[in-house]
Amino acid sequence: MSAESAGPGPGPGPGPLCPEHGQALKWFCCSERRPVCAACAELGGRCQGHRVRPAEERAEELRNKIVDQCERLQLQSAGITKYMAEVLPGKNQRAVSMASAARELVIQRLGLVRSLCETEEQRLLERVHGEEERAHQSILTQRVHWAEALEKLDAIRTFLVDVLTHTDDLQLIQKEQEIFERTEEAEGILDPQESKKLNFNEKCAWSPLLTQLWATAALGSLSGMEDVRIDERTVSPFLQLSDDRKTLTFSAKKSKACADDPERFDHWPNALAATSFQAGLHAWMVNVQNSCAYKVGVALGQLPRKGSGSDSRLGHSAYSWVFSRYDQEFCFSHDGQHEPLGLLRCPAQLGILLDLQAQELLFYDPASGVVLHSHHASFPGPLFPVFAVADQTISIVH
Repeated sequence: MSAESAGPGPGPGPGPLCPEHGQALKWFCCSERRPVCAACAELGGRCQGHRVRPAEERAEELRNKIVDQCERLQLQSAGITKYMAEVLPGKNQRAVSMASAARELVIQRLGLVRSLCETEEQRLLERVHGEEERAHQSILTQRVHWAEALEKLDAIRTFLVDVLTHTDDLQLIQKEQEIFERTEEAEGILDPQESKKLNFNEKCAWSPLLTQLWATAALGSLSGMEDVRIDERTVSPFLQLSDDRKTLTFSAKKSKACADDPERFDHWPNALAATSFQAGLHAWMVNVQNSCAYKVGVALGQLPRKGSGSDSRLGHSAYSWVFSRYDQEFCFSHDGQHEPLGLLRCPAQLGILLDLQAQELLFYDPASGVVLHSHHASFPGPLFPVFAVADQTISIVH
């Protein structure tokens, strides 16, 4: 494009002149990316054959880009401000709250075996405190980082607004590289992302020694165990229930004597306890030495009772959490997920601990003092002890 074909066009008032031709710099050479005069673009000029456009058009294009960038910076600043005002305080409060809960849990469990665990108690409390301090420090570091990011964004935006409002077209074009560099600096400031470093790590309160001693203490006293009995209305027709409602015996032949109750499991050999637990610590023991196929654990009252589908099969839906044995294979099952457990021996008895304060379900072998499996979950409602047996007999220990 030549200056002649473009015409004189509108342009800014008198300003710097072309050092070669002494004419006003009313054009912009896109090839050389600099202001030129009309003579530079004409036949014989240094920009002959180059794409040339009015300088004011180029300046207007830059102004539009600056306006768009200012809007993006404003949105980015708003996002960071919201993150600092809403997310970080919540993170800090949650870390403090979870640290308090973890500290209470440690003290409560160590109270059962304090004479054996004074050193362990101090160690764990220091870990909780250290994790709380770490989470708090991480949040403070994030706050400082994003405060600095906001200052940078504000400075860049102020610079861009100043360029936009206080420079003429030529000055604007001459500042293009600086504008690009400042804009690139702003683009290098990423938006806040979720980070595990800002969360309190509950695992800091976990200790194999504490868990084992706590399980031993909780199950070591029969006075501390629940009087769990089975609800006869739920007993599968493939099971026989003892008079004391504590023993279930499998029968391959379906009983015709069972009344058709809406609470009864009609296909899988299951049964629920008569009582449920909604809060606190609960423990019960099951004798499983005579059976090679059983399941014990907890279930929600919403556990379906009818049909052969997975919903009513223990461990195959979201309604139950169970420890199971089939021949020499052991596993923990919930919602169709089966976690194999490599046990060295078949337990004769199983202790089940349900700590609803800590949201923990634990299976324990009292003979060896070994924790067979521990599961943490946010249980959504009251839990019933649940049982299934497909070989001989299991009994709740008296």
